[in-house]
Amino acid sequence: MDLYDVMRTTGAIRQFTNDPLPDDVLERILDNARFAPSGGNRQGTRVVVIRDRNTRESLADLSVTGARRYLAQQRIGESPWNPLHPSGASADDLAAVEVPPVTQPLDAAVVLVVCVDLGVVAALDQDLDRIGVVSGASVYPFVWNILLAARNEGYGGVLTTMAVAEEPKVKALLGIPDAYAIAAVLPLGKPVRQPTKLKRNPVAEIATRERFDGPAF
Repeated sequence: MDLYDVMRTTGAIRQFTNDPLPDDVLERILDNARFAPSGGNRQGTRVVVIRDRNTRESLADLSVTGARRYLAQQRIGESPWNPLHPSGASADDLAAVEVPPVTQPLDAAVVLVVCVDLGVVAALDQDLDRIGVVSGASVYPFVWNILLAARNEGYGGVLTTMAVAEEPKVKALLGIPDAYAIAAVLPLGKPVRQPTKLKRNPVAEIATRERFDGPAF
């Protein structure tokens, strides 16, 4: 596919057919995705490829904690999991939420858990009085390359993070060392329907000249 077509049609795929994603195709996806940039070219990313049904069921179960708080906050008008606005959701609010089954890890042909070695990232924002985001530059280009490459191969997936709320348990489940952080859980498979047109804000709404409050680009 044309690069721009891939970029404009790589949507979040949450429904999959029963088609397999063969190892040779997945290896090709990862082989191309690995050329993503990382800080100092340290390449601190690791991928756990999960096909075992029991492991995927455990990942789905461990996603419930994050999903429960997300839905509870959404229900009371909060921006879920937002670091600038602490949650006012009570224990009763959380208990009242019925979390729909987390099916993506179960329905997908394969699940990838993408990790980053915190021992090699450059977190230049670590001393700022805000949530850290800069270290993500060493892992999320790789994650996005996986989704772009999957789209190019006729497959699709979705970047999920709900399981990260239970990171210690996920690490124990998968044998992930303490020095690594879990950046994403990616269910991949053949889409039931591949989006052909995504909705995004126009350039004039996201880019300005010279200053944040400058004229629209």
